[in-house]
Amino acid sequence: MSNITLYRHPLSGHAHRAELFLSLLGLEATCVDVDLLNGEHKGPAFLKKNPFGQVPVLEDGDITLADSNAIITYLARRYDDSDQWLPSDPLLAAQVEQYLSLAASKIANGPATARLITVFGAPLDADKAIALAHSTLTVLDQQLEGRDWLVGSGPTLADVANYSYIAHAPEGNVSLADYPHLRRWLQRVEHLPGFIAMAASKAGLNA
Repeated sequence: MSNITLYRHPLSGHAHRAELFLSLLGLEATCVDVDLLNGEHKGPAFLKKNPFGQVPVLEDGDITLADSNAIITYLARRYDDSDQWLPSDPLLAAQVEQYLSLAASKIANGPATARLITVFGAPLDADKAIALAHSTLTVLDQQLEGRDWLVGSGPTLADVANYSYIAHAPEGNVSLADYPHLRRWLQRVEHLPGFIAMAASKAGLNA
């Protein structure tokens, strides 16, 4: 097995997405914290790994890969022999891709952005992000009524990709109180063998 290194920030949901999936697969990896507050991710050494200057970055032997959804897709194709996390069935695979797109769009621009404002002080529109978060979580809560997982009958990359920022939405002043099906889904993810939690921010914990 290759020697895997994950460059991350402990409060980054994108980085946690990759770290969580490594753990769910039972893969050992060295985690290297990148000092975002002091701009290490924009320095020349890190930009050689990811020219866009963002975490996470995965190194697996001579492979260097950025973007959290790309990383978990690679790990599923490379290391998952069960056909569980990224199914080969065309319809199930397409449905997983839908949720990867959701994680990169409405989840990123909603709960993730709301949290970016409170945790990292990003100068963005909190009201807009919170409104998008609630409209998105309302739909997801409805979709999870009567089902355990986002796609199919077991956990997939759809669940991995969307977990971190939904679980930590309260840190961005996005309450999960009105979403019982989502809350139960979060608990199911948290009971998966190999689950690891993301570090909690002090911001918005009572939301």
